[in-house]
Amino acid sequence: MLFGFVLGVFAGAFGYWYLEQPGTMTRGEYTRSVTGAADRVKSAVQSKVGEIRTEDIKSELDRAGMVVREKLAKTGQAISDATVDARTTATIRGKFLKEPGLSSLGISVDTTDGLVTLSGTARSHDEVAKAVRLALETEGVRKVVSTLQVKPAE
Repeated sequence: MLFGFVLGVFAGAFGYWYLEQPGTMTRGEYTRSVTGAADRVKSAVQSKVGEIRTEDIKSELDRAGMVVREKLAKTGQAISDATVDARTTATIRGKFLKEPGLSSLGISVDTTDGLVTLSGTARSHDEVAKAVRLALETEGVRKVVSTLQVKPAE
């Protein structure tokens, strides 16, 4: 435990020293660089995800009782670590909460090794499509399986 703490302090001090050296990027430049790279990754993933249409979701739910969507191109393999899965689940839940017209309280999210399972209820097939799309657009997600049941609000 003490070794980990000392190692963390050393790594932080080295990082601070490195970023303060002449000729290295300023914090603002570094932030813009990281943000630009993240934006490029986001647009690449969105172009690979494709369109998730409500009609397809409805017919697949009627036919099989579940919806499965997989990214067309894998942009990297997620580390099979419980913290990565927990972070992915939290990110998806956060997206659900921010999405207007999505009843996020009825949707349960479980992530295992990049496989996201959505279960619970939604008010419409459109909500199921939104949930699948938002989950699939999340970094680290390889595949989404939805067993969401459509139950219109009473």
